[in-house]
Amino acid sequence: MAENILSIDTVALDEEKQALKIIDQTKLPGTVEILYLTKQEDIWEAIYLLKVRGAPAIGVAAAIGVYLAALEIDESSYDGFYGRFKKAKDYLASSRPTAVNLFWALDRMEKVVLDHKEESPAKLKELLRNEAVKIRDEDVQVCKSIGEYGLELIKDGDGILTHCNAGQLATVRYGTALAPVHLGRERGMNFKVFCDETRPLLQGARLSAFEMVSAGVDTTVICDNMASMVMKNGWVKACFVGCDRVAANGDAANKIGTSGVAILAKHYGIPFYVCAPTSTVDMSIKEGKDIVIEERKAEEVTEMWYSERMAPMGVKVFNPAFDVTDHSLITAIVTEFGIAKPSYSESLKAVFEKKKAVS
Repeated sequence: MAENILSIDTVALDEEKQALKIIDQTKLPGTVEILYLTKQEDIWEAIYLLKVRGAPAIGVAAAIGVYLAALEIDESSYDGFYGRFKKAKDYLASSRPTAVNLFWALDRMEKVVLDHKEESPAKLKELLRNEAVKIRDEDVQVCKSIGEYGLELIKDGDGILTHCNAGQLATVRYGTALAPVHLGRERGMNFKVFCDETRPLLQGARLSAFEMVSAGVDTTVICDNMASMVMKNGWVKACFVGCDRVAANGDAANKIGTSGVAILAKHYGIPFYVCAPTSTVDMSIKEGKDIVIEERKAEEVTEMWYSERMAPMGVKVFNPAFDVTDHSLITAIVTEFGIAKPSYSESLKAVFEKKKAVS
């Protein structure tokens, strides 16, 4: 089924089943399993356990999830409806702390309710459905636009290194960091993609490599600590990564290990690009040190993927899910409204001014 993975949207609303439809990414690459989730507990768990992952995909899943929660509300008054809606929204928001898209999408859904206090609960449910679908459809267009701008930064035949998975499996379609590769393939271009394995959850080996091979891309998996040698050999012409949150000064939080890739790229003179939908840019956060970093269970390091435990019992484990890449290491931030370059405090403001002008 690998050859068909790109024909399946990562996140969708199944209206017939009134369910959130996702690809269970914990089963990839061995099994392509489609989940239809209706219960809030199952949707929360899917986000927390990374069955659906990637900042944009999480946002879309949350929007659809809170809409499904609204369908279950049987209150006849606005206050009663909003009270239960807010409870469902806050519950889903507690699933993961770092990816700003989660909160961005849920806040957008809440705004629909707050802006239509005069409407009946039945009408509110209809409006929430329309907003969830709009968020999903916008994600596809945003990713395609990021891909177009990203293609301006590379040429046919280039070697590209990516970390974690910021491809189609992290969005509805196309991806962010891998969108230039997907669009380039559609136009007959060929790239050589190096996928960092991405310990401890192996999103690069399991997901990016699977996605790239399915697209017919020349793909090589490397362990995270091999990136320096690959760069030194001259095989990498550019690094493309996604992000879960960007601060106003350009500091970017992404999957753990990203900052190390950026440091190496700087040493070898290789451009390092962060692909960020404007929904992941949090202008309310001044710099990266203010971004909350999720810490995950020790078992992901000591036991997952192993038939037997691979570290001594009782050993301490530090397992942050993300790190922050300093803006000084980032060559450019690629958004759906253009390419931002240093100084990011100014260029990101310009991006949002352009967004405001066309919206």
